[in-house]
Amino acid sequence: MTKNKVALFCGILFGLGLAISQMNNPDKVLAFLDVTGNWDASLAFVMAGALMTLALAQHFILKRTQPLCSAEFHLPKIDNPIDFRLILGASIFGIGWGLIGFCPGAVLAAFGDGKLEPFLFTLALGAGMMLFSWFHNKK
Repeated sequence: MTKNKVALFCGILFGLGLAISQMNNPDKVLAFLDVTGNWDASLAFVMAGALMTLALAQHFILKRTQPLCSAEFHLPKIDNPIDFRLILGASIFGIGWGLIGFCPGAVLAAFGDGKLEPFLFTLALGAGMMLFSWFHNKK
């Protein structure tokens, strides 16, 4: 149960961070991505702050023999190749984020705004995942 409480706390903290930094606001995200127009660089500071926090925390966390809520660390394998599927998926993600201004994490925080767009995005995301699953399982 402790693991679930920690996950809930981290999720709430992440959502609050997205909301406070306005990364759940598609207009703000699109202004950040518009580097040739009216560029809003404020999200770069949010990302830089997040990376510095991660680097500092990771330095101390990985010195432990095991994490607090698990028997072992679950780190990504370095030997996983960069393949066509990874590049295609990352490209689709980036194009969608650039066109709409939402990504899956930030859209959850945007539900609290009471607007229709986050719900429509989530429906489209679910439909895309179902289509992928359908095509992937047909092989």
